[in-house]
Amino acid sequence: MDKSWMTKSRSSTEYKEGVNQFLNFAFQNASHSGKIMCPCIRCVNCSFQTYDDAKVHLICDGFLRGYTRCICHGEDPITSLSSTNPAASSTSNQTSYLQTNTSRLDDMDGLLHAAMGIFSEGTNEINLVANETNGQQSSRFVTIEQASEEVDAQQHTERNDAEHHRGSSSRETSEFLKFLKDANEELYPGCKKFSKLSFIIHLFHLKCLNGWTGESFSMLLELLIDAFPEGTSLPRSTYEAKKVIKALGLSYEKIHCCPNDCLLFLGEKANDEVCHVCGSSRWVIKKQVDKEKKTQDEETNNVPIKKKKAAKVLRYFPLIPRLQRLFVSTKTAKDMRWHEEGRVKDGLLRHPADGKAWRAFDERYPDFSSDSRNVRLGLASDGFNPFRTMNTTYSTWPVVVIPYNLPSWICMKQSNFILSMIIPGEKSPGNDIDIFLQPLIDELKQLWGGVDTYDASTGQTFHLRAMLMWTINDFPAYGNLSGWSTKGKYACPCCAENTHSKWLYNGRKYCYMGHRRWLPEDHTFRYQKYYFDGSEELRMAPEIASGSNVLGQLESVKVTLGKLPNEEGKFMNNRKKNKKGKRKRKRQVLDEIGESHEQDLGTMSEARCDAMKWWKKKSIFFTLPYWEHNLIRHNLDVMHIEKNVFDNFIGTFLNLDKKSKDNLQARLDLIDLGIRPELHPQILANGKRRLPPACFTMSMDEKRTLCQVLKDLKMPDSYASNISRCVNLKECKITGLKSHDCHILVEDILPLALRACSPSNQVTFVVTEVANFFKAICSKVLDVDELDKIQNRIVLTLCHMERIFLPSFFTIMVHLCVHLVDEIKLGGPVQYRWMYPQERFFVRLKSYVRNRAHPEGSIAEGYIAEECLTFCSRYLDGVETRFNRPVRNPDPLTNEVQRLYLFSSAGRAIGKVEDIVLDDKSWVQAHRYVLRHCDEIQGFRQQFIDMEKRKRRRHTHLTAQEIENLVNEKFHEWFDKQVMKADDSAISEKVATLGRGPNKVAKRFSGFIINGFRYHTISREENMLTQNSGVVNTSEIDGVNYYGRLRDIIELNYYGSFKVVLFKCDWVDVHHSSGIKQDEFGFTSVNFSRLIHTGEKLEHDPYVFSSQVEQVFYVQDPHHQNWFSVVKFKPRDFFDMGKELGINEASSLLPPNVQNINEDEHPNWIRIDASEDDTIGI
Repeated sequence: MDKSWMTKSRSSTEYKEGVNQFLNFAFQNASHSGKIMCPCIRCVNCSFQTYDDAKVHLICDGFLRGYTRCICHGEDPITSLSSTNPAASSTSNQTSYLQTNTSRLDDMDGLLHAAMGIFSEGTNEINLVANETNGQQSSRFVTIEQASEEVDAQQHTERNDAEHHRGSSSRETSEFLKFLKDANEELYPGCKKFSKLSFIIHLFHLKCLNGWTGESFSMLLELLIDAFPEGTSLPRSTYEAKKVIKALGLSYEKIHCCPNDCLLFLGEKANDEVCHVCGSSRWVIKKQVDKEKKTQDEETNNVPIKKKKAAKVLRYFPLIPRLQRLFVSTKTAKDMRWHEEGRVKDGLLRHPADGKAWRAFDERYPDFSSDSRNVRLGLASDGFNPFRTMNTTYSTWPVVVIPYNLPSWICMKQSNFILSMIIPGEKSPGNDIDIFLQPLIDELKQLWGGVDTYDASTGQTFHLRAMLMWTINDFPAYGNLSGWSTKGKYACPCCAENTHSKWLYNGRKYCYMGHRRWLPEDHTFRYQKYYFDGSEELRMAPEIASGSNVLGQLESVKVTLGKLPNEEGKFMNNRKKNKKGKRKRKRQVLDEIGESHEQDLGTMSEARCDAMKWWKKKSIFFTLPYWEHNLIRHNLDVMHIEKNVFDNFIGTFLNLDKKSKDNLQARLDLIDLGIRPELHPQILANGKRRLPPACFTMSMDEKRTLCQVLKDLKMPDSYASNISRCVNLKECKITGLKSHDCHILVEDILPLALRACSPSNQVTFVVTEVANFFKAICSKVLDVDELDKIQNRIVLTLCHMERIFLPSFFTIMVHLCVHLVDEIKLGGPVQYRWMYPQERFFVRLKSYVRNRAHPEGSIAEGYIAEECLTFCSRYLDGVETRFNRPVRNPDPLTNEVQRLYLFSSAGRAIGKVEDIVLDDKSWVQAHRYVLRHCDEIQGFRQQFIDMEKRKRRRHTHLTAQEIENLVNEKFHEWFDKQVMKADDSAISEKVATLGRGPNKVAKRFSGFIINGFRYHTISREENMLTQNSGVVNTSEIDGVNYYGRLRDIIELNYYGSFKVVLFKCDWVDVHHSSGIKQDEFGFTSVNFSRLIHTGEKLEHDPYVFSSQVEQVFYVQDPHHQNWFSVVKFKPRDFFDMGKELGINEASSLLPPNVQNINEDEHPNWIRIDASEDDTIGI
């Protein structure tokens, strides 16, 4: 486009014609809703105007000087250099280095657009203050070239004329402009591959990815400067390098707090020196030890230090710019609509969007749900010790926000978590956590109203809104965030005031039973007094209170947050203790005018007194306008519930100190309750007490058997940790188990181990049912109809447990199992609502602590650096990042490689590749198996069968087995002859290659990765602590499962046309009872001394395709050495989003019912077969 008219007089004909040509071009290529950005002197590309208004502006005010490359109006930024003055072209060439250099390995251009904020995709127009977080957004836009020119102008001259650059330059804008200059500055003279910025980003990315220290990074920079040619612009230290990329990242705020957690010095209180609640100083104070220098102000013996230092600092990471960045980046903007546009909607639960809570919110707020870009958030928080030594009680509390719009396979990845704040230690905030959540709540309120955000996927600006769906936390933090008292008589937040609990006077704790309330009204258990707690159960299951009902209860709860001082000057959390250490029945409340004072609960109204028994406070989340309408506000954490249930089981079975639920106090409570006289303590002649062995009491030999099973346990790679290291065979103890270890043990291993050592089948029954329950609810795909069956089974199982175990066994965590299914219906699969991802994220935060004197500061600085580099790494190419880092068991190679392999058998070989020559028998067996499964030769196969039938006498009928035997024995030879006789034009190239057969020179592997599983041959894993040789192949004809062990892995080569990977296995005889069996608990066991298809005979069929098997592992029976129990599992990072998995297959995830206990049968509370050595003497 000719731009010579721009220098003409505005009254000339040439200028007016040029304006018309320019506007026609701009509206054709860069219009938005009938408008373009006006390039007049007054608007300077800051506002959108119609055709007529833009024409008036350009004629009356003139065209923006220097804007000769109209990239904001549809011109190509590289080739649009027009025949204007040479000086302008030279300047443009100098500043367009980033766009014209095609040898880059990374997308720095895209990074600049995303980091700086672009309103028109494909242009270089930048909103200089789009990332500001502390004020109103400015409307000042410039191009990259203009920005670079401004940097030079700021360094050498005054600012340009106001008609070109309106408004004063802020500090943020100056940083952005310097950042753009670094993006165009050569690393060293003549370097065409990296700019100064791109190279520093690469280096910093390596630093974060590999955990380099700041000192080691500085040493590397110094070495590189010495190695590079003279004139390099590389910074010399970590500090200088951080300054270069600072504009790419998002900052955080430091907010001073009252040292007693009473308030934040924010807003109107930002300049206060002391807390108006407790009177504590905002600053760190020290004792005055120099008595000669005392002044009148030092009579209190406390003086402020010379340089004021805040006593407590909250580090807050603003949420709005971090959510906006998800849409500004082209790498993530489209994914933020996946929950609506990419999710399979077939009625199964795969994602929180499939849950009832998500759908109910959509129905209540259709204006919110109408735009799929509006964000649903989850909030997670928990405390952790930031130091690597556990001899301190320091507790730091990060708060993490999780966007749920993203696809299932990336939603819960650490790279998509948003750290919202770091609540400082050293004490836990406890009930006062609401004080620290105030800045986040303020932003959530702003996000509910909406903020203007640019969407890179559509190239348009939209009104971004967000809402908080729920919180994720362990049970103590549940109480801190919700305000419900999760201890004591009413500990269950779901049953609330209808919690069924009993105080155990000897055990000094509450037990939570009453699960018969969830049974059908006519169930026989409801009327069995003797077998339960001595009473009938006629009540119905309690209903969960709605948010509105909860809000009504909270109207009478008024609590002053903060740790207020008592008479001795010590700070306590709103409660006093008397001289004996007992709590007085008082609580800090607010009167009508807001003054805090103590009030005896006995003087309150009955309704208010009850509410203050249940509630500790009114949660700050209720200030959100939609919070009371959320169907699920706080989640029960399945991770910790599983761990606590397992601890109760294993502690009781092994009688572990302080973990067993069967002890003298528990037996004495039976006397108080008047139940189970057979288990009451007996007083012996010598005055000692004897505890009769219960049905779950194990002898020493049984304990050793249980521990031996766990000690000998070998599981697949990456499935679990090495649990055997936690087992002490000599003392029959298990220690040091992590939460995930308990998850594996309670679901898969404990029921198998109990079969060999449990003294009672009824005990094994309930443990197996609990295992089936947890395994079912932890599935990644769930059918809502099947959830009702799961709920019915866990209710019945809990009732059976009440008949077997002592009341002390039923802690609150055991009771919460009855509520988990209801929460799954509301919130979707537990993988999005349990603490595993967050706990691993906290471990990452812990690794940032390098300065033990300032752990929160170390975490904050480490996080923003990693957050910045995580964002930048999306635009790096040719390097390993957190997004393309291969998983433990990666998928197969490229599509081209996969097409080379038949039957989807491509994968990744492990270990040394060995060339072998197949013997004739193995060659026939392998080639025969390939031919049998090729659809292309189905016509030849039928022709062969018809020919064989004609050879028989008339009316001779061949059975299916006889036909299969004939095909196995003769078809491959007959097929080879037919292909050799056939004309090349009559058969396809693939059929001709199959007829020729594979090369006898094959490849052998000792390990192979496919479909997310890692397979090892038996010989490879001999000396390993893992077991990866177990396989199962399900027949496509009759659905029979064939179990085996992987003996060999070979790759057939059909002379370069295609390849096939085959597994040679030792297959168990599943057609005979001596090879496979299933017990009354539903467990399958196989006998590896009874094999079929060993490959010794020609007619044997030992091979299968690598893609046809799934992995299993085997647990050896300690009493029968040849028998092994089968355990099936799913691969890690496997997400079936509905393309292949149907409803029937999803429902099969629910384990079948095991043999039920007779509900009318008297439970055997005491062991008759126990010897005197197996009793517990005290």
